Amino acid sequence: MAHLLREMGLDFVETAPVRLVFAREIAAPPERVFRALAEDVPGWTEWFAAVTLARPTSPTLGFARAGGPPSARGREIRLRGGTRFEETVLAAKEPEVYAYRADVTNAPGARALVEEWRLTPAGTGTRVQWTFAADGTAAFRFTLKLARAGLGRAFRDAVTSLDRRLAA
Repeated sequence: MAHLLREMGLDFVETAPVRLVFAREIAAPPERVFRALAEDVPGWTEWFAAVTLARPTSPTLGFARAGGPPSARGREIRLRGGTRFEETVLAAKEPEVYAYRADVTNAPGARALVEEWRLTPAGTGTRVQWTFAADGTAAFRFTLKLARAGLGRAFRDAVTSLDRRLAA
């Protein structure tokens, strides 16, 4: 059953009870990586194996609840296994940062979730850093901590696949 999450800002990335941070350097330049993250939302299914559906939405539930602008951007995401998210884009600053918060999910125990993709030039390529910031029930937080290795592996595989896709 889907439920509303707390509306968190970008600062939650630094203060969340659970923060999982992963980083990897790839050959693609930051501008191309940013466009793949922020502008080609449907393309996520091509390089992030866990994502089965990704589509932009507007306006989003989060902005609607806050009385925000009707042009606010959001995303609908579905993962392998059936987890779903309705998200609000919090930051899209090319080529440095792309971040979003989950407003609605069917993930049991989740109370707040913000993800940030930070892109830094690394030679001719990019250092991609993904921060997964979350809060929830004790069981949810414990499960996320146990899932750290798997999430790290999923991130590495996804970013490697994205780099190959951008090189093609």
